[in-house]
Amino acid sequence: MTDRIRTRRIHDSVSDDDGYRVLVDRVWPRGISKQAAALDEWCRELAPSTELRKWFGHDPERWQGFREAYRDELAQCPEALSQLMEQMEKGCVTLLYAARDREHNQAVVLAEVLAQEWAETMGPNESSSPVCYADQVPDTGADRG
Repeated sequence: MTDRIRTRRIHDSVSDDDGYRVLVDRVWPRGISKQAAALDEWCRELAPSTELRKWFGHDPERWQGFREAYRDELAQCPEALSQLMEQMEKGCVTLLYAARDREHNQAVVLAEVLAQEWAETMGPNESSSPVCYADQVPDTGADRG
């Protein structure tokens, strides 16, 4: 995964290296003030639908089904995904969530989708070759027999 994207519980302390902080829950998390959240954006449109969220219920046995269904939902939000990609071009983006489970939540799936998109669009340019510095090395004649 790219170092441009990370996930964090919204209840965790704000860190200086969080970069652009985005809440990706559909409902506001309990016990967190808007000031304490220190958000740059609340992106409800990238949160799972209410129906999917209720079906999943953070049950690890439903994780694979949730991942697939949520990826399908995310595919319907290209503009919102593109906006996060633009933020990633500027620096780190931290996806915030309220779930207690740090491994089975929508931010994990969204981070996977963004990392895959990043690798496809911002990855190394296969057609370019490394810079050659041979003309800057002094010719000492040592290689000539």
